[in-house]
Amino acid sequence: MGQSGLVRTLTPAAARRIALAAQGLARPRPEREPTTRDLQRVVDTVGLIQIDSVNVLARSHYLPFFSRVGPYDTALLDRMRDRAPRRLVEYWAHEASLLPPSTWPLMEHPRMRRAREESWGGMQAVSRDQPDVVSAVLAEVRAGRPRTAREIEAALGHERTGDKEHWGWNWSQVKHALEHLFWAGKISSAGRTSQFERRYATLERVVPPAHAPLWLDPAARPAADEAYTELVRISARATGVATEADLADYFRLKRVHVRPAIERLVAAGELEPVDVRGWAEPAWLHAEARRPRAVQARALLSPFDSLVWCRPRVERIFDFHYRIEIYTPAEQRVHGYYVLPFLLGDELVGRVDLKADRTGGALLARQISWEPGRGGADDRRELAEEMGQMATWLGLGEVVGA
Repeated sequence: MGQSGLVRTLTPAAARRIALAAQGLARPRPEREPTTRDLQRVVDTVGLIQIDSVNVLARSHYLPFFSRVGPYDTALLDRMRDRAPRRLVEYWAHEASLLPPSTWPLMEHPRMRRAREESWGGMQAVSRDQPDVVSAVLAEVRAGRPRTAREIEAALGHERTGDKEHWGWNWSQVKHALEHLFWAGKISSAGRTSQFERRYATLERVVPPAHAPLWLDPAARPAADEAYTELVRISARATGVATEADLADYFRLKRVHVRPAIERLVAAGELEPVDVRGWAEPAWLHAEARRPRAVQARALLSPFDSLVWCRPRVERIFDFHYRIEIYTPAEQRVHGYYVLPFLLGDELVGRVDLKADRTGGALLARQISWEPGRGGADDRRELAEEMGQMATWLGLGEVVGA
């Protein structure tokens, strides 16, 4: 704010650089082999990491770290999630996500208390119509070590029924009950198997000791206003400059809860109303947001990276129309199956449909699409170098189709 009280105006280019800095993409990658501390810095910067089961290239939660720190040992990230004291836990945040243990109790009001009304239909049905199944499943989780849904089904003498659908298998009632309990915050995940199956466990087995009071006693968790304010605070720090819709999308909150949280943060001096030229909605700038004069980034971004998961924001900031085409019939795809935006400098300059051919030992660039005016020799060289680093990181010998 100036002395006149007028709202500060940002250019689109300034807003773009602020957004990149807030996501840790304006920071140079380590020149040494990345450590757990580097991965923790990424977590602290972005606030949460989305999970997805698609493995055509690599599990998506590994990719945001590669984009920000370069080639790293993924076993470090696995240990942060799977071994005590855990630095990351799994819960429904943006979508299925990895988040710091301190954030988990904040989801009490937005998600856990709404499990019976706002979760998926099968979860709602089993909690409403078959409480005995839910009770039996909870007792089984409490009785043993962390186990997958298949292992718990077997322990309860349950046989899965139903044919496979086009995207996966029909969930059993036990699986529905497990997911309801997970959504409701009654149980947690002790990590994933190599087949990406969640290992369900009691809260006591998962929570780091420092966070146990808030995890184990729902009455001790933050009140609704405090929780929403903290979630918007995390979102505002991770976005740098954002509209109300952007802030709501980060943790998939309802705007009716986000609006008063913004007002509280403005009153506290943590957010400043700003006008970004060309943006149709008001925006807010985080008080600690970096405002770099230039950004020299280079990264291939997962379709589920927090920089690009909000497609309207991507279009507004980068003038880049991006849609995931995994579920689009092959003949209707424009850019390919598993398409990663390519960030160069402070712009999204192209897209690459990538596949890890593990049998053939190659990273396949099945389609490369450049934005208008891009794709010259320098752009192609930078992309080739980035894909080469990714291939080495994935243990693949060469890049084919670059």
